[in-house]
Amino acid sequence: MYLNNLFSKIKSNKKRLGRGIGSGKGKTSGRGHKGQKARSGYNINTSFEGGQTPLHRRLPKFGFKSKKKIFSKEIRLSDLNKINGNYIDLNILKSTKIISKKIKYIKIINKGNLNNPKKIIKLNCTKNAKVIIKKLGGIIEE
Repeated sequence: MYLNNLFSKIKSNKKRLGRGIGSGKGKTSGRGHKGQKARSGYNINTSFEGGQTPLHRRLPKFGFKSKKKIFSKEIRLSDLNKINGNYIDLNILKSTKIISKKIKYIKIINKGNLNNPKKIIKLNCTKNAKVIIKKLGGIIEE
């Protein structure tokens, strides 16, 4: 066994910077001459554009997500047929699993047919849905 036969399983191909002219990475160590990038501690945001107003600030703002949308739901007139009782409120809709438990705001819309009159308590309705409910003899309490 000789020194020239020894080898290490850990290999490092990393170039050693600033170790003289002959190394190929001496003097400036591949950083060029002066400037911000040549200094130690250089760190710059990826969105930085050299002082020009960044793209994310040049583009117009748009969009809005309402927090109320998470807790609101629309219900069809045909969904009200699934309820056996004469009156409908928020708790009854939750107990029959027409809506989930987190829902707080409901609006009844004019889709489908309503078979029998119902008494609706503290639920919003569209104009057409109110007309249909009242034609059947239903009552809407707000």
